[in-house]
Formats: sequence, structure tokens, C-alpha cells
Amino acid sequence: MEEEILSNYRAATIPVDIRFVGKNWILDMTAVEKMLRSARLISLMNCECRQTVEGCHRPLHVCIRLDSDAKNAIKTQGAKKVGLREALAALRIAHEAGLVHMAYLEKGKKRPLVICSCCSCCCGTLSALVRFGYKDAVVRSDKIAVQQPELCDDCGECVPRCQFKARQITRGKLKYESAKCFGCGVCLSSCPTGAITLVAR
Repeated sequence: MEEEILSNYRAATIPVDIRFVGKNWILDMTAVEKMLRSARLISLMNCECRQTVEGCHRPLHVCIRLDSDAKNAIKTQGAKKVGLREALAALRIAHEAGLVHMAYLEKGKKRPLVICSCCSCCCGTLSALVRFGYKDAVVRSDKIAVQQPELCDDCGECVPRCQFKARQITRGKLKYESAKCFGCGVCLSSCPTGAITLVAR
């Protein structure tokens, strides 16, 4: 699968006197909703990664852009201008499908203007994060999941939902590796007993 992902990317030479400064954010639903509510313009378009790689059948029409990036996407990439309600609906569809909300924050900007809903099978960035783990220099992750063992019934509902492979069932018991958690909150919405909460990292 990694070879299929990499075959869709082209290498580029970057001169040594030029550098790109930015950081990926992993966002929970609350953080993304806050960004959407503060936006002046919102656009919606297909996820280029899933459309190109075709590594899964998760929702396509969930790529969100805000303000100046939304204006540019509408003008040059065929994105659709949408209101807050439609953007929130797309966001919830992505979340229910187990997609991780990611955004890229460029240096000098106050907030991200592109919000992706990613899967580790199609997204090169998320795939790399799963392989190499959390690095504060590269990724901003403000939240982390906390497991309450006394409430967990080891049902395993959260296991397939975790893109970062932080959860697994071993000998009938849930094993949670917090070091692998990026705080996306996808596991939270699938827990039937309320054993998972998100807290500040």
C-alpha cells in the first residue's frame, strides 16, 4: 500500500537557501467547528488524496477551505461555496466515517485555511505520522485521549476507528498506547460506555 501512495507523489528539489515553515494540526470536532464558525467564506470540494489513490471507500466530498483559500479554490479548482450548516454536515459525515481532521498552519497566519479529513491509507502525511509517530516540531496536537479502565468493557468498538493504531484488543482486553494518540477524538464518538475523554495534552 505504501508503494501505491508514494507512486502518486513527485519528488521536488528545494534549493538550500529556501525553507518552508509550517505545521500540521490534528483537530478534534470542537476545534474544527470553532474554525468554521469564525470563517467569512467556506468552500467544499473532493479530497484529492482519496480521489487519486483510491485506497478506501470513505467520503470524498469533505475537503474544506476557508476565507482566501476558499475563494481561490472556488475560482480555480471547482470548489463549491457552502454555508456553515452544509460545512458542519460534511464535517460530521467525515467524523462518523472515522476520518481524522487535519489542517496545515503556515508561518505568519493566525489559523489554518485548509481543513482535510484524512485516512492513513490515502493521505501521505497521515500515513507518515502513523509510521513515525508524534513529533512536536512537525505536528501540533493539543488534545490526547484518556482511558477510564473502570468504565471500559473491552468491547473493541474504538479499535478499528483509531487511524494511529493506538488501540488493540489483546487476549480479550483493550490495550491503549497513549504515546501513539494524536487527540483526534474519533475513538470518543464510538465508545458506548463513555470510557474515553479528551483532555489538553
